[in-house]
Amino acid sequence: MHVIPAIDLYEGRCVRLLRGDERKKTVYSDNPAEMAVRWEAEGAMRLHVVDLNGAFQGRPVNSRAVAAIADRVNIPVQLGGGMRDRQTVENTFELGVDKVILGTAAVENGELVRELVHSYGEKVIVGIDARDGMVAVKGWVQGSEKEAVQFALQMQECGVKEIIYTDISRDGTLEGPNLESLAKMAAALSIPLVASGGVSSLEDLFSIKKMQHMGISGVIVGQALYTGKFTLKEAVAKIEKR
Repeated sequence: MHVIPAIDLYEGRCVRLLRGDERKKTVYSDNPAEMAVRWEAEGAMRLHVVDLNGAFQGRPVNSRAVAAIADRVNIPVQLGGGMRDRQTVENTFELGVDKVILGTAAVENGELVRELVHSYGEKVIVGIDARDGMVAVKGWVQGSEKEAVQFALQMQECGVKEIIYTDISRDGTLEGPNLESLAKMAAALSIPLVASGGVSSLEDLFSIKKMQHMGISGVIVGQALYTGKFTLKEAVAKIEKR
């Protein structure tokens, strides 16, 4: 199970939001590329990057910062936020990004998911962000009528090879992951699942690792790393290398 550091981009800077609320952000770096280099040096096997402005506005905004990150590291970079059409996805790959994450577009256009998976295979990931078990879209500011687990099954049927599952109520809170909803999602799927949201300690990571047999392939960590709850080097040593 990989520990995947998150780099959330807002107006070219590395930030963290509380429960996805852009009014409640903390800036951690004015140089996201340097942060990416740091995470690679501490043992990251891949990076999870989100264009927050893109998620809110529906189109990529932080492409310059994304390109700088991809240029500076030698590990895979996955990007979400504003991936709403095929041309945007193609442009994103040209920046040097290895995988794209579809969120709102996957909810609104299942056929686009099928087409992109047909063209790019496992380079296309679907991110499912849920609040109270229901999928949220457009930077988490809008709800939908799609139940998260059923939607995940639909994406699996579309050929998606990996899903990132975020519990919005826990994201950026350091309150611990929602293990119950994570287990429910993992049990329903036969493809790898990446957990996200709420990790606050190494103990949280160990709790998720115990569910690895259910198909959980990784866990995305943001706030806990940025606030020094533990280091990425510690997490990699104790979670990935045991």
